[in-house]
Amino acid sequence: MEIREIKEDGYERIVVGIDKDAGLHGIVAVHSTRLGPALGGLRMWPYKNEAEALYDVKRLSRGMTYKSAVAQTGLGGGKSVIIGDSRTQKTPKLFQAMGRLIDSLNGLYITAEDVGTSVEDLEKVAQSTKWVSGLSREAGGSGNPSPYTARGTFVGLKACIEEVFGSADFRGKTFAMQGVGAVALPLGKMLTQQGAKIVACDINPDNVARAKRELNATIVEPDAIFDVTCDAFVPCALGAILNDQTIPRLKTRIVGGCANNQLAEPRHADALQSLGILYAPDYVINAGGIINVSCEFDAGGYREENAIPKVDNIYRALKEIFATAKTDRVTTAVAADRVAERRLAEGPKSRARSMQGGVER
Repeated sequence: MEIREIKEDGYERIVVGIDKDAGLHGIVAVHSTRLGPALGGLRMWPYKNEAEALYDVKRLSRGMTYKSAVAQTGLGGGKSVIIGDSRTQKTPKLFQAMGRLIDSLNGLYITAEDVGTSVEDLEKVAQSTKWVSGLSREAGGSGNPSPYTARGTFVGLKACIEEVFGSADFRGKTFAMQGVGAVALPLGKMLTQQGAKIVACDINPDNVARAKRELNATIVEPDAIFDVTCDAFVPCALGAILNDQTIPRLKTRIVGGCANNQLAEPRHADALQSLGILYAPDYVINAGGIINVSCEFDAGGYREENAIPKVDNIYRALKEIFATAKTDRVTTAVAADRVAERRLAEGPKSRARSMQGGVER
């Protein structure tokens, strides 16, 4: 495998791995290990080129640092990507090669499931490295993080609904969901169980069919989702979808969803606020999965009964951010960053089971 390093200000390590025999073109970005080893998912996506993949993995990596800081997981931030089509290009050799790339960082980065990858894929990665989290319960891991990301997003939306409407009653409220995949579908079920109505879109026909069948969702074309009149717009696909073109089209009081890096630029938080739209910072509301995975490193190992209350604390975290934004007269995005940066400045209070930048596994 050819491994090369990319130097980038503000990032501890960025490595690119190319293994032509295995069909791998992968990147690992470690943003910060100040609070602990960098934990973040492995994404597989058909990026147009390495530059596009590098842009995405850097944004995602930095987001993980802030997400873990606000969620107080005791971990740092990193991310990895494989350039490729997850529907047609997955092979055991591909993921084994990615495992070797991850292993070259000697525990500085720990991977997990993300868009385009599964627990089964991670098991292939784990054949080449021990720095893997979120494996199946049978393998001693915390399992699929998607239900916990969905749960955290749900309690976060509860905080938003309460903040805007004065009550956490979901009945009769409309949620416009951009994407109904592995996280968004269980989130949609939680919302409909509370009496909410769903309008949804997805580029995957199978996801659309499930949303119709299981959520009784009204389906619109992907671009039309921005024009839906709703109580909450719920981004659950890729990032940078809140921008100069889409924000003026929104007809909502709330933006909050499980997608990462929803704002194309930081200034778009100001644009949302100027329109009277409450924004739930993405790395706060979607932290349920990483919180659940982080519980693998608790003394005594992973226990779901310990993880659930920590995931549910996303409600309280958002309430704190909303209050901070009002007090400091800043956007909710700035308020969240201030909380994260304060915790990063304080540094780790403890790094149990640490070993040369990695977690003893």
